[in-house]
Amino acid sequence: MRKLIFTLTAALFSLTSYAQIEKPVTWSYAAKKTSATEAIIYLKATIEDGWHLYSQFVKAGGPVKTTITFDKSPLFTLVDKTTEPKPITKFESTFNMNVSYFEKSVIFQQKVKLKGKTALVKGKLEFMVCDDHQCLPPEEIAFSVSIK
Repeated sequence: MRKLIFTLTAALFSLTSYAQIEKPVTWSYAAKKTSATEAIIYLKATIEDGWHLYSQFVKAGGPVKTTITFDKSPLFTLVDKTTEPKPITKFESTFNMNVSYFEKSVIFQQKVKLKGKTALVKGKLEFMVCDDHQCLPPEEIAFSVSIK
């Protein structure tokens, strides 16, 4: 009986080591006041080598683009749209089109107009990452940034 329990435990342990979930992107958030009434929200993606994260401006028919949604709040208003640096744009045969993406890291920026001295900015990010062999399913995560 002990041998059977040991064998089952060893088998389960080995299976869990193969079933690790890949998370090639980590996100960090920050805010910086640029005046008494304005601030910039920074959403930084750090991307593992070999992977890429898609731009906010991918055309229909391609991979899932990065989408940033901010929750409405009486404490601030969004100024213009979320900006991003110039992406890499290349033809990808998987999608049979040119696609724009980022490697290593990217910082998205959103300017906000404050209605008070402080604010808590919340929202969600939807994104997809691929490497040369696979694309992971789109992921959605919530974020929260404090402006002081």
